[in-house]
Amino acid sequence: MKYLLPLWLLLFVSLPLAAWAEEDAELERVLAGLKVSAAGIETLASDFTQEKHLEIFRETLVSQGRFYFAKPDKLRWETTAPVASGFLLNGSGGKRWHQRAGAPVPFDLGREPGMKLIAEQLLAWARVDLDWLRSQYEIALVETQPVSLRLVPRQVGARDFLDHLLIRFDDGGRHVASVAVHEPGGDRTLIRFSATVLNQPLDPALF
Repeated sequence: MKYLLPLWLLLFVSLPLAAWAEEDAELERVLAGLKVSAAGIETLASDFTQEKHLEIFRETLVSQGRFYFAKPDKLRWETTAPVASGFLLNGSGGKRWHQRAGAPVPFDLGREPGMKLIAEQLLAWARVDLDWLRSQYEIALVETQPVSLRLVPRQVGARDFLDHLLIRFDDGGRHVASVAVHEPGGDRTLIRFSATVLNQPLDPALF
């Protein structure tokens, strides 16, 4: 018995390690597939619906809009209802607007950390920039078809306002279909993308 016990302990420890290794291998396979699928995306245009669930008020705030992307670094995020607002990015600069604020206001990412953070996130998802995402988040595989990922911030400070993200891709793994942002206090925001069109010419005036 004294010889059998260490063998059973070794088996008990090695089984979870083997399972973790298998999960890691599956995650790497899925991420590699996403990278290949998204490599050919040059432009993207999509409608979106955003639902903000506020835990303290037990209500849902809904807005709708349109999202545009063109490689390498052009974005346009505009809400059309219930109010018109948004921003566009072309390289390191852009403009933002709100229907109650008058003319669009220019900005420079180098001088506005808040806008830089938003732009980095949107560009990372539009380009499926997995290297950047892995530097910012711990990524776990939730489902393989369609691909769903759970992301937890690596930086301790970021966890003060973000608990985790749940990202679901379209069936072909070419673009993001939905993003769920879960905050520590229970509030959450769900963004669903629809009517997505890939690799069609976009009006340069959008950016």
